[in-house]
Amino acid sequence: MATIILIVHLMIAIALVASVLLQRSEGGALGIGGGGDGFVSSRGAGSMLTRTTAILAAMFMTTSLVLGILASRGGSADSVLDRVAPAPQTLSDDDLPQVPAPLGTEFAPAEEAPAAPEPAEPSVPRAE
Repeated sequence: MATIILIVHLMIAIALVASVLLQRSEGGALGIGGGGDGFVSSRGAGSMLTRTTAILAAMFMTTSLVLGILASRGGSADSVLDRVAPAPQTLSDDDLPQVPAPLGTEFAPAEEAPAAPEPAEPSVPRAE
């Protein structure tokens, strides 16, 4: 129920924005309104768009109130996340997958690792 009302609400909001943008600007605030030529005469277009905007605004307010009432009553609180089982809280070493070592490699513990050899003195030939 709430999903249908929400979809209708969004469609009304888009239509309301379109009807407001189609109206003629009286103050030239954006500089795009005006001009006597249009698809309807200026007087007819003004009254038609004004009436359409008023009807859409009333419908928008009504659907807003209905959605608010549904939300306050907990009408549609179902969520996909509510249906998902919670994950385990702690993981042990037994829960982790065991990955075998690549073939031909052996890993030595840190105390048995061979020490790196000391770097040799660089031999630089002397010019005589």
